Amino acid sequence: MASSNEESTKNKTLEQQDNLLSKRYIGLEHNVWTEFTTLAVQHNAVNLGQGFIDYEPPQYFLDIYDETVKEHNKFLHQYTRGFGHRRLVEAISNVYSLYFNRKIDPFKEILIAGGAYPSLFNAIHSIINPGDEVILIEPFFDCYEPMVRSAGGIVRCIPLRPKPESFKQDISSSSDWILDKNELELMFNSNTRLIILNTPNNPLGKVFTLEELEHIASLCQKYNVICISDEVYEWITYDNKKHIRIGTLPNMWQRTLTIGSAGKTFSATGLKLGWTIGPENLIRLNQIVHQHTVYLCPTLSQEVVARCFEYELKRLNSSECYFNSVSKEFIEKRNQFAQVLKECGMKPIVPDGSYFMLADFSSFVNDEQFQSDENDKKDFKFVRYLIKEKQLAAIPVSAFYTKNHQYLGENYIRFCFAKHPETLDKATNILRKLKAN
Repeated sequence: MASSNEESTKNKTLEQQDNLLSKRYIGLEHNVWTEFTTLAVQHNAVNLGQGFIDYEPPQYFLDIYDETVKEHNKFLHQYTRGFGHRRLVEAISNVYSLYFNRKIDPFKEILIAGGAYPSLFNAIHSIINPGDEVILIEPFFDCYEPMVRSAGGIVRCIPLRPKPESFKQDISSSSDWILDKNELELMFNSNTRLIILNTPNNPLGKVFTLEELEHIASLCQKYNVICISDEVYEWITYDNKKHIRIGTLPNMWQRTLTIGSAGKTFSATGLKLGWTIGPENLIRLNQIVHQHTVYLCPTLSQEVVARCFEYELKRLNSSECYFNSVSKEFIEKRNQFAQVLKECGMKPIVPDGSYFMLADFSSFVNDEQFQSDENDKKDFKFVRYLIKEKQLAAIPVSAFYTKNHQYLGENYIRFCFAKHPETLDKATNILRKLKAN
């Protein structure tokens, strides 16, 4: 048995080590959500930063939740199937088989995880070996890069770039941001293992067109690359823009993993349930990582989501189906908030999908305190100012880029407009007062 002196010496030795963090996570310590969510709470800010809806989910969801919780079924409070509650995977299969134009095996081609985050983690870590290259399309949700790096992958990035004429407009569209086809093909080589696609895109709100998806699909097939398609905002599109699942394109099912989210689907982000849909051989790889990390998800919430899918399945072709009507819930908010930003001197990029809007604030402020330097980007400085001094929370867009391309995002901040009218009114008043000053 070690003496107290020996134990004390051991503890001091540990404390004196420069970094006890696993080397795979060194350089990944900072997280934009941790910083700005904490700041928003500390300063009691109107929160248009985080992507959650600050009012109740649809009534049928609340009714189903209440019914499920009150039900005297002892098995709903115990472990369920590790790869997905049986009723849930069957419900997802019944719904998504219609959209993928194929019968999806609920037990071999669907995996349930604790949200889209761990679904992405399972997919990336089950496929990547050290030295494999992964193509990311910028701007991208910020977890992609650290997940690839922690798996030993090499990140190769290509940015969406706005058409030159969009800079002359007071209001532009996310569809103005496009990939250069030749530049994209140059990213692919014999070491490329994955490409991660996000449509509708967060933070930009871009909905990739059929032509764009066909080009990506052709390169995946030419270079034998797997596609992870993050489609958590699949039901939220505007102006007759259609969400197309790349896994439905010819010869893409067998090389595509499609990620979905219960939180985004039913406007209840606290559910923290996600799923991966794909061919049996790739789902099996995901299951192996899953069984050693997440292992299984709460039975009760899976039962609730299963019943919600069953409810929607009966009215898929109806305008009352939440999947078909949720966009109408947000489009007026989108249009009104875009006008507010324009009136206040910012240049909004109106999204074709999702519930986020980017705003170019470069002509809104010209203060030296908001200029980028080697330690900080101007969008980070401006958002901190908004939160601390004006009690309005947003997210700096350069956080959605890798270091070499952060300059492309430093003039933009991201707002979430899927908020209660009272919340949006408060934000509007803050922005108008800020402009007046």
